[in-house]
Amino acid sequence: MSFRLAAYAVCVEHERVLLARHVSSAGETSWSLPGGRVEHAEDPFDAVIREVAEETGCDAVVERLLGVDSRVIPAAEAWSGQVHQNVGIFYQVRITAGVLRPEPNGEVAESVWTPIPDVVHLRRSSLVDVGLALARTRPVTGHVPPVPVGGLIQH
Repeated sequence: MSFRLAAYAVCVEHERVLLARHVSSAGETSWSLPGGRVEHAEDPFDAVIREVAEETGCDAVVERLLGVDSRVIPAAEAWSGQVHQNVGIFYQVRITAGVLRPEPNGEVAESVWTPIPDVVHLRRSSLVDVGLALARTRPVTGHVPPVPVGGLIQH
């Protein structure tokens, strides 16, 4: 089984969410939240700010912890071909400076402020739905029910 600890930014302003368009080495496109892997010995709080800067070119501040999502992806659905557990820490983040740009030498081709009603029409990571659910409901426990994966939503 593989394991990944990641930190994700949920940036919502004026009924829009900041999304990053990832392009795989095979040329497939999907949308996700800015964020990614927490490096060894790195605090997830610091990781989400670093990831926002790397992927979008913008500075950000964390306003609050929204919650934690843990999901196990069966081998048949995982990109690695083996069972994978992803633990995502979701933060409410506010952009404070910078201009959106592609990630230099990275997988993010662009970052875009997207109207929340338009998100359902995008091929996207399930992380987008988890982050928006956490931002919308702000559960006291920091946990949302599992997000069904299918249609346009990808692991």
